Amino acid sequence: MSAAAERPHALLAPSAAHRWLACPPSARLEQRFPDTGSPYAAEGTLAHAVAELKAKCHLLKAINKRKLSVELKKLKESTTLYDEAGQARDPETYWPEIMRHTDAYIEHIQEIIHSFQSTPYIAVEKRLDFSAWVPEGFGTGDCIVIGGDTLHIIDLKYGTGVAVSAENNPQMRLYALGAWDTYRLFFPIKCVRMTIFQPRRDSITSEEITVEELLAWGEWVRPIAAQAYRGEGEFSVGEHCRFCRAKAQCRARAEYYLSLEPYQEKDPALLSNEEIGEILHRARSLADWAKHLEEYALAAILNGEYVPGWKAVEGRTSRQYTDIDACFQHLIANGIDEAILYERRPLSVAQLEKALGKKQFTELAGQFIIVEPGKPTLAPESDKRPAINTQIQAKDVFTAIN
Repeated sequence: MSAAAERPHALLAPSAAHRWLACPPSARLEQRFPDTGSPYAAEGTLAHAVAELKAKCHLLKAINKRKLSVELKKLKESTTLYDEAGQARDPETYWPEIMRHTDAYIEHIQEIIHSFQSTPYIAVEKRLDFSAWVPEGFGTGDCIVIGGDTLHIIDLKYGTGVAVSAENNPQMRLYALGAWDTYRLFFPIKCVRMTIFQPRRDSITSEEITVEELLAWGEWVRPIAAQAYRGEGEFSVGEHCRFCRAKAQCRARAEYYLSLEPYQEKDPALLSNEEIGEILHRARSLADWAKHLEEYALAAILNGEYVPGWKAVEGRTSRQYTDIDACFQHLIANGIDEAILYERRPLSVAQLEKALGKKQFTELAGQFIIVEPGKPTLAPESDKRPAINTQIQAKDVFTAIN
């Protein structure tokens, strides 16, 4: 696989910056646990490798289209992706999607390049050193474009599970510090524009700040990064725990979820709205924490360890065809109507858009699609969606009743 597949990781990795900035000692704690990876990470690595090859051809002109075709074919044949059950996936289930989304990524960078009056500087898979702010800090920038006084940093996020925004994104800002430090003697950089391209969530977000604002942020990071590097500071529980390798065994996390002290001296009969708001924040993450504990305990037991009060058992059995085609042919040959064997169902709007691609879907089917307002749902104040106007809602309800 390409260099993109072999990126080294720093102790204070930029991709984990949101975590070690919020919980400095977590960086050293995570070192005690192996980085086992995941099927999703492997798929993202492959997408980055494809994007790098396309960038070398279409942006850097370092390889021609024939060489690109050869290298993509080799990459496809030499890479095996697995599902969560450990079964090898058929390349035809993911390769066309990777090709389509990486094409869109390259097209987006080309739009940035063409926005300049003269050809800008372009770098792909650039190692960026920001150790002036973070001890031994480095990372790899997917694409850097510098034109005039503006530094562009474009990052490809191939995952679908979590929407990632460029706004106040510490990973992107660390990349920006490293890029500015690398190129400041060669280009009159005054402005930094950071973009996260997340095609499978149809998301492109950007943040633009001045170099002065970036350097001020870097000074804020410096003492926290030093703490994290030493393994010092206070543990802090929050959304950043989600991808921490120590999340199941972290004592601070357990104490946070199990603590009831804040409510012991309140009205013994009723919870206030303030208390409910605080408990909801904990409860929303409590299910995830319990799941992480179960996953850890099961893995420990299967590894021969003893977890008092628990054991591993076989889950619900499932039946599978050994050869579905042969089975159905046998049924038809014995008089079973073929119509009984198959279901014909229309694709949902989301499934059809995925199958056609957003552009073709919009052109051909857009006139037949309406967007219905979603059912009211509870969200934390940090959610980017606007709050429902409760006065209008109440008015609508009153009108409907009368």
